[in-house]
Amino acid sequence: MENETILSKEVLVELRQIKSLLFQNKAVFNVEDLAQYTGLSKSKIYKLLSKNQIPTGNNANIRQKFFYKKDIDEWLMGFSREELEAEEAFNHSLSRNRKPGQCF
Repeated sequence: MENETILSKEVLVELRQIKSLLFQNKAVFNVEDLAQYTGLSKSKIYKLLSKNQIPTGNNANIRQKFFYKKDIDEWLMGFSREELEAEEAFNHSLSRNRKPGQCF
């Protein structure tokens, strides 16, 4: 009996680890996933949604709110998509103007 209890606990630990790994590979979150990922409460997420202060996916055919992980990561870090695109364009222009063998 004791061995079964130990085995059950080990199986639960393994299942939680698998669930965590699968969660990390998700590209799209619903509100519940987002709450778990960010640590924000669902009510806080809904408040942010009502004020358009959090990036959401857009699909007129889907009533449920969804969020792209990449956009949420950028939002959490305080970067806007425009800032990231501008930085990428700037870095690209630098690399085009660089002479061969020149280091920065």
